[in-house]
Amino acid sequence: MGLLSILGLGGKSESIQEFISKGAIIIDVRTSGEFQNGHIKGAKNIPLNTVSEKVAEIKKINKPIIVCCHSGMRSAQAAAFLRSNDVKVLNGGGWQSLESKL
Repeated sequence: MGLLSILGLGGKSESIQEFISKGAIIIDVRTSGEFQNGHIKGAKNIPLNTVSEKVAEIKKINKPIIVCCHSGMRSAQAAAFLRSNDVKVLNGGGWQSLESKL
């Protein structure tokens, strides 16, 4: 497994559009201040440093999750953590790039 795969940036088996078609929820893992300065409409803000304590809440959503941040690095960390907790998740990368793909 390559570094990009570990970070959730390479070899995506399902595309963003496939996740969206399955009712995916977008979680933005930036800080609340960053989120307030701009975000994808309808995205839920769960800062990276709180993801581990909110994993049960995230699992209760019971839908695929797309995580995003500013550049894709924090969302890669969140995606890896959520995946290890059996959440169907895709790293969407930077929020502005993701928004352009929706």
